[in-house]
Amino acid sequence: MTKRFFLQASAATALTLACSLASAQNTPIKFQLDWRFEGPAALFLVPAAKGYFKDAKLDVTVDAGNGSGGAVTRVASGTYDMGFADLAALMEFHANNPDAPNKPVAVMMVYNNTPASVMALKKSGIKTPADLSGKKLGAPVFDAGRRAFPIFAKANGVSNVAWTAMDPPLRETMLVRGDVDAITGFTFTSLLNIEARGVKAEDVVVLPYPDFGVKLYGNVIIATPKILKENPAAVKAFLSAFTKGVKDVIAQPAAAIESVKARDGIINAELETRRLKLAIDTVINSADARAEGFGQVKGPRLSLMASQVSDAFNTKTRINPDAVWNGSFLPSAKELDILPKK
Repeated sequence: MTKRFFLQASAATALTLACSLASAQNTPIKFQLDWRFEGPAALFLVPAAKGYFKDAKLDVTVDAGNGSGGAVTRVASGTYDMGFADLAALMEFHANNPDAPNKPVAVMMVYNNTPASVMALKKSGIKTPADLSGKKLGAPVFDAGRRAFPIFAKANGVSNVAWTAMDPPLRETMLVRGDVDAITGFTFTSLLNIEARGVKAEDVVVLPYPDFGVKLYGNVIIATPKILKENPAAVKAFLSAFTKGVKDVIAQPAAAIESVKARDGIINAELETRRLKLAIDTVINSADARAEGFGQVKGPRLSLMASQVSDAFNTKTRINPDAVWNGSFLPSAKELDILPKK
C-alpha cells in the first residue's frame, strides 16, 4: 500500500511538474480590446477558445475595452503587450506624444476601411452628405467618426455643423428622440443600437465614410516596442494564430458568437451575430481588403491617411507613417489568403 501510494504520488508530482514546465514555455500576452465583448470581439475570442494561441505556445488573456484611445494608452503604458485600436487614434498618439518612450506600433490591419459613418433618420430629410450643412450632429468627443469628420466634411463640401457631445449609451437615444439631426459612429454598432430603440433599418440613412471619399484605414492590432524587440517570434505566432481564427469566424459567424457569450453571458446572441456579419461585410471582407490583402496596407494610402489625420486632428507634429506601421511580423501571403471572394 505504501509503495502504491508512493508511486501514485510520484506520478502526480511528475504530471504537475510537466504541466508547470509546459505552462512556463508559453509566452504570456495581455491583449486589450477596443470595446466591450460584442460581436467583433469574436475575432480574438475564437482563436483563444479554440486553443490556437495555446498551440502557438502563447498564454493570451483578452480584456474588454472602452475605446481606441484607451487601448492605445494602455499598451503605451506597458500594462498591455498588444491591443486592438483605430489606426487614426494610434497616429494621433504618435504625433501628440513625440517623446513618449513606448509608442505602440501597428503590426496588422484588420478593418481595412474605417467603420465610421454618419447616420440619420429618413424623416429628417437628410439623404446625402450635402444635407448635413447647418445641422446638429451628435457623438461622444472621442468617437472616431467625429474626430475624422473634418476629412468627411472637406471631401463632401459640408459646412456649418454644430456638435453635441454625450456619453456613448445616449448617442442613439438622442438621435431617435430628435435631440440631434444625425450622429457619427461605427455602422455595425450604431445602426443596430438605433434598431434596438424601435426604429426600422429601412428608416435609417447611413452615409459610410468609405463610400463618400474618406478611405481611412480602420482598426489595427498594435504592439509595444518592447515585445517587438524582445520577443518577435511571439508576435508572429500571435498574428498567425489570430489569422487562423479569423478564417473560422468568417466561415461561421453564428458559431463564433458562442465565444463572446462565454465572456459576457447577457449578450443577445442573435443581435451580436448580425453585428459581427455587418463588420465582416463592411470592413473586413470589403472590396478594398480583398484588393490589398488581409492584414496588409498600401504605402500611398497609409501616407495619405497620415497627412489627413495630421490636419483633421491638428496634431502637435506631423504623423510619420513609417513610425506607426511595421508589417514585418505578418504571416505569409498564403496564410493571409483567408477572404472569400464575393
